[in-house]
Amino acid sequence: MSQATVDACFSPYLYPVYRNDDNIVVIIDILRATSAICTAFEHGVEKIIPVATVDEAREYKAKGFLAGAERDAVPVEGFDFGNSPFSYMGEHIKGQTIVLTTTNGTQAINAAKDAHKVIIGAFTNITAVCNYLKSQDRNVMLLCSGWKNKFNLEDALFAGAVTEELSKHPELFKLQDAALALKYLYQQAMEDPHKFLHNASHKERLAKLGLKEDIKYCLQNDLTKEIPVLENGALVRLRY
Repeated sequence: MSQATVDACFSPYLYPVYRNDDNIVVIIDILRATSAICTAFEHGVEKIIPVATVDEAREYKAKGFLAGAERDAVPVEGFDFGNSPFSYMGEHIKGQTIVLTTTNGTQAINAAKDAHKVIIGAFTNITAVCNYLKSQDRNVMLLCSGWKNKFNLEDALFAGAVTEELSKHPELFKLQDAALALKYLYQQAMEDPHKFLHNASHKERLAKLGLKEDIKYCLQNDLTKEIPVLENGALVRLRY
């Protein structure tokens, strides 16, 4: 296998600067979209259709689809789900197709949709994601969803954690500067990520909304081996 590059992009707004459609792009929205998506697949969802706007999600709902919508960390009225991973657990989602729109995560998916592969990454599936990337012999772009196109700490931390793992294989991967910076960031946080994120803006935003259990859940490693992948405009289970 040849040496592939690992790079990181801090928000969908910056993605055009980094864009290379030969990459595997890992979409990261730790609090909470990518964590919720991984949870849904662990609990048997068949397919998730990510859409950019609430209006698009509403159109699908009018056709009879189950639909989730979140803006500013709050569920949008009139939908079946918000963005909490706890909403995507249980028999009610088994075998279902769910339409989803979120403030940040689905925007990042939309930005990267033409890449060679678009996969969903979270702490909850981090080992599965890293193992897949190691098997592919292809450049990796870690795309942080951020918050409304701005940098956020928890997505950067996850990108750093993936970089830390991939950097153990210098024969496979060469780190670009942004990924290297996030690796160093993660090394500062790895003993206690929860504590490291204590003052992070989105963590505070969710805590004020009474979502501390969501935060705790989203910072746990390896709750699933499922890797959602974008195929023909919908997220499905990755088979490789």
